[in-house]
Amino acid sequence: MASEGGKKQFWKRSGAKVPGSIQHVYGAQHPPFDPLLHGTLVKPGSKPPTTPVKLKKVSTFQEFESNTSDAWDLGDDDDELLAIAAENLNTEVVMETAHKVIENHSKLQEQHKFQEEHLQEEKQVESAELTSIACGDNRLVKSISEGHTSSSSDNASENTSMQRSQSLPQTSTPPLVSGMADCNTSVTPALTEREASRLDKFKLLLAGPNTDLEELRKLSWSGIPKRVRPIAWKLLSGYLPANVDRRESTLQRKRKEYFAFVEQYYDSRNDENHQDTYRQIHIDIPRMSPEVLRLQPKVTEIFERILFIWAIRHPASGYVQGINDLVTPFFVVFVCEYIEEEEVENFDVSSLPEEVLQNIEADSYWCMSKLLDGIQDNYTFAQPGIQKKVKMLEELVSRIDEQVHRHLDQHEVKYLQFAFRWMNNLLMREVPLRCTIRLWDTYQSEPEGFSHFHLYVCAAFLVRWRKEILEEKDFQELLIFLQNLPTVHWGNEEISVLLAEAYRLKFAFADAPNHYKK
Repeated sequence: MASEGGKKQFWKRSGAKVPGSIQHVYGAQHPPFDPLLHGTLVKPGSKPPTTPVKLKKVSTFQEFESNTSDAWDLGDDDDELLAIAAENLNTEVVMETAHKVIENHSKLQEQHKFQEEHLQEEKQVESAELTSIACGDNRLVKSISEGHTSSSSDNASENTSMQRSQSLPQTSTPPLVSGMADCNTSVTPALTEREASRLDKFKLLLAGPNTDLEELRKLSWSGIPKRVRPIAWKLLSGYLPANVDRRESTLQRKRKEYFAFVEQYYDSRNDENHQDTYRQIHIDIPRMSPEVLRLQPKVTEIFERILFIWAIRHPASGYVQGINDLVTPFFVVFVCEYIEEEEVENFDVSSLPEEVLQNIEADSYWCMSKLLDGIQDNYTFAQPGIQKKVKMLEELVSRIDEQVHRHLDQHEVKYLQFAFRWMNNLLMREVPLRCTIRLWDTYQSEPEGFSHFHLYVCAAFLVRWRKEILEEKDFQELLIFLQNLPTVHWGNEEISVLLAEAYRLKFAFADAPNHYKK
């Protein structure tokens, strides 16, 4: 058990009050509500929404984790899992399919390892040859070195040219700014054969007169290529219609409608009844991530308008801290539609034409609104949606990893102290922006991805750190670790594993509420 003295010193140094009198971090524009003081809004006997499906066998999360600890392959194997997800199959069938995917991935990993070892051997042989030549004639070494450097330079130039031509969006509009596009905000090499194949599948699907949204969801579950992500997100969110002929008129109408709201409401931001909302928005925007993007005055201006208009048009919740983070992924992805920068985070947004900026602003507003429509109970008074989800997370973790759950309970760490932010910000403060964008590819492909599947992602995310959690023997250190998880170097591979584990949890528990309890 944690010592009372150590805990009090921790809370005193952090500037917060001791448990039992903690002030809430995120709240609506209402009198402060402390979830730890008022308790959860979920009744003891309540159960999550269910459908009457019985599973024949209960498999533990640890078994699944041990089987997928290397990685989860991206590719055609995902289609098998997605196909069975639509059917009411038993756990044995799911595990058999999952094992097949894992086996295929392991074979590929061995092939990649063999290729890397072979290349390393060739480099060592080449190095040895150059060394032996140097012993005989230094002038010859210089000649060879110069020739090799010249050849490498030519090859690098050709590769750079090829990468740039491959990274250009396949569309005649809109006008592009110089650089290289990357909607995942990371440097992008030339496409692999598999990536090129996946991109072709997306292009073929999107090229038809009516996009099959169900097929688009299946393809998007395991990640969307950055070149087609803007249009895919607009379709998956319900912002754009499936019919190609109606899309342009829809965009024009919705963009015009948004700026009519701006003209009608934005001047009232300094009115007495709205100035508190606007002031809070103005305070929260500099706290967003990424840092370089948020410090641009043009970005601040756009975000303030988006958030204020949304708050005015949704008086049931108004503006709540945390909503400001939910604009960022849409904004970054839609900026990528118009630029060719290596990293959007470092791009000067004000260099874009005003018309383009208006399009990005309106599109971000409508897509964020679609997202919040599904999770608005997270942001109404007392935030009951988050209260319920945190309670469900606690029950789920106690079932899938009792040791971790008991360890947290033993040291008096409450789930609300770290998981409230996970639910409020959809893990955006826990993982890099590139990982959030990849997560949202899947969330928008899942039925109730943001409101329901996110729970299983959080459970998988917590148990992912079980080793580190069990090593911490102090309340203070445990809480500091859970609020500052080491994910700064995470990428698509780590997110793919996390999503695979969350998918397994969802299949095992979502339709079997009794599995929550022993």
